Amino acid sequence: MYLTKEEELVLAGEYGYALQKAMEILVALGEVYGAERLIPIKSAQIAGVSYKNLGDAGVEFLRDFVEAGAKVSVYTTLNPAGIGDDEFMEKQREVLELYSSMGIEVTSTCTPYYGANLPKFGDHLAWSESSAVSFANSIIGARSNREGGPSSLASAIVGKTPEYGLHLDENRKATVEVKVEARIKTFVDYSALGYHLGKILGNDVPYIRGLRPESVDYLKELGASMAATGSIALYHVEGETPEYRMALSNDLETVEVDEDDIKVVRESFSDDWSGIDMILVGCPHASLMEIKEVAELLRMRGKPLRIPLFITASRTVKALSDALGYTEVIERYNGRIIADSCFVVSPIKGWYEGIATNSGKSAFYFRSFGFNVRLDDVGNLIKEAP
Repeated sequence: MYLTKEEELVLAGEYGYALQKAMEILVALGEVYGAERLIPIKSAQIAGVSYKNLGDAGVEFLRDFVEAGAKVSVYTTLNPAGIGDDEFMEKQREVLELYSSMGIEVTSTCTPYYGANLPKFGDHLAWSESSAVSFANSIIGARSNREGGPSSLASAIVGKTPEYGLHLDENRKATVEVKVEARIKTFVDYSALGYHLGKILGNDVPYIRGLRPESVDYLKELGASMAATGSIALYHVEGETPEYRMALSNDLETVEVDEDDIKVVRESFSDDWSGIDMILVGCPHASLMEIKEVAELLRMRGKPLRIPLFITASRTVKALSDALGYTEVIERYNGRIIADSCFVVSPIKGWYEGIATNSGKSAFYFRSFGFNVRLDDVGNLIKEAP
């Protein structure tokens, strides 16, 4: 991989240990994937924030960087933190303090684009949250590979990333055509479609025909579910996403999705309410419109839920919800908005037995953790819940 004179000096340690170690990570990654050079990035989004995932070894890795004087050189945000008991939270606070000392904005969300970390079309990024990578690539038209926590941190420190994968035009073209024959209308239909496509396509770049989403939230959920059950980091929807006109190639394999495919997914997450003791909305973190919908549905229900309803969201979106009165309504009906956290990366086994959710991503992870899971649109969940 070609390095500029300055990059060679960084790699040789002339600018300090922290930059040297970060550059070593990037050079090794670039050599593995055959990158020809490093390119500047506009922002980074770092995974590996929850102590549940990091463990003591991950904390020690961060301490080493901090002690070496590491500082990020581009705008950088974090993935959601975990929540747990007092001992867990003490470790979690240390993780956030370590990241903050490197100059990282401690806004812990999987939807950084709802806040200040909003890229524009064509920007190169080093993001490591799978649903955020999908959103940035597919819906915005920015460019990021699906980074790991260490590589995104290294890129944030150096301000560059190896030029390979989805940073290159030729790799952003569709590799498979998907014809959706099923009736895809609601939020949970998009969840189920994404769940199915991720399972059967792996890491393809699908070009999807036959969708007319009512909201960008539907596309957000489609991408998040595909990224959870597969490794899809970029998709194109005909007539909807910014690069669809240049994405289609000739002689692509065609995959059809019919009603039975969606039915199979929905029926696999139809556990009875007797085994459900919480409702979860906001995976990925909820938008303001999603929160507004929940508040309106609770008003229509007219009586508090007997089981708790949790909405996970960024602190930015929660602040708007507070100001607009949605939070007060939700709390009145036994709901709560939890900012900058995520149940998926929290040690909650034993707190609850089962979840009801509108998210295919949540359904996938919580079923793998051994929970009962009910997947349905949020309107049905609030109407039917005890």
